[in-house]
Amino acid sequence: MHEKAQQIKLLTRILYLFISLLVVFTAVNIGLLMNYHDGPKTIYLKSPETSNKAANEVSAWHVKSLSEIPTGKAGELIQYGYELISNTPNNIGPMAKEASLRFAGNNLACTNCHLDGGRKIGAGSFVGVSNRFPQFRGRENKTGSLADRINGCLERSMNGRTMPEETKEMQSMIAYMNWLSDGVPKNMEQKYKGFISLSLPNEAANPSIGKKLYTLKCAVCHQANGEGTPKGEGLLGYTYPPLSGKDSYNDGAGMHRVITAAQFLKANMPLGASYDAPQLTDAESFHLAAYINTLSRPEKMNKQADFPDRKLKPVSTPYGPWKDNFTAEQHKFGPFQPIIDYYEKTYQLVKTK
Repeated sequence: MHEKAQQIKLLTRILYLFISLLVVFTAVNIGLLMNYHDGPKTIYLKSPETSNKAANEVSAWHVKSLSEIPTGKAGELIQYGYELISNTPNNIGPMAKEASLRFAGNNLACTNCHLDGGRKIGAGSFVGVSNRFPQFRGRENKTGSLADRINGCLERSMNGRTMPEETKEMQSMIAYMNWLSDGVPKNMEQKYKGFISLSLPNEAANPSIGKKLYTLKCAVCHQANGEGTPKGEGLLGYTYPPLSGKDSYNDGAGMHRVITAAQFLKANMPLGASYDAPQLTDAESFHLAAYINTLSRPEKMNKQADFPDRKLKPVSTPYGPWKDNFTAEQHKFGPFQPIIDYYEKTYQLVKTK
């Protein structure tokens, strides 16, 4: 009798346990069903605030428009900087009213290369540029300021002379670049930086092929011999800049390197092209750059002083001396990969241009 009572007691406990599990199981399923009808839930490894902060910053960011230039003295400086960059010949070019302000030696405008006032991706944009200075520059073999970099353009792309850093003109150009660089998210800064990357061809760039491409795709704007299209009677500067002659960049400019010129062309030419909708292939860009850089242009004096540490010289720099035994022809037109491989093997330097 005692044994039978023990069995009944054990069965009762098992029954209670089963009922408890059934209740828990039912409650969990009801909760899941309610959540399902409420809509999907986001599971955060971090708090929603932390996870969304970077995404919100990027989605809220945009390239500044001229209508956003602030008022007051700061805004006046920024506005003047934009004016200098857009209408360079009138303000600091060879025909500027004040002789002391004639820093640029040709009638190009900064925005002829730094397109849309320095706001276009793949065209040496000014968006974020201030955040990268001070910066080491191999051409001078020292760390330089943003003013130093602007002066490099004045001496080479503009074939002129350096502008003192304390001048209103230099401070205005820097103010404009600082304004465009303020508050730029890191990933967008990288996107706007410099020029786009290209696949290097295995063969030398061919100026003859480039000339045919130029005639087909470029001459309508830049004219048959690269003389450019002036703005019009009584106006200084060019609607479409010259690629040869006294008003073009000199032979010490970065654009006189085939790799650099090809990168610019791929993202910007012909008119209407962009970094994400190019109209040229990589190979066409190289051939076209090769042809353009056979055209006549001003000579930069004392180029041999560039890149005191010869190992740091870009492989497509068309003038010596170099720290290798490749020919001047190969440095100018390629193929560039063997030169790149040489510097990596000999000096452990990884070069991309």
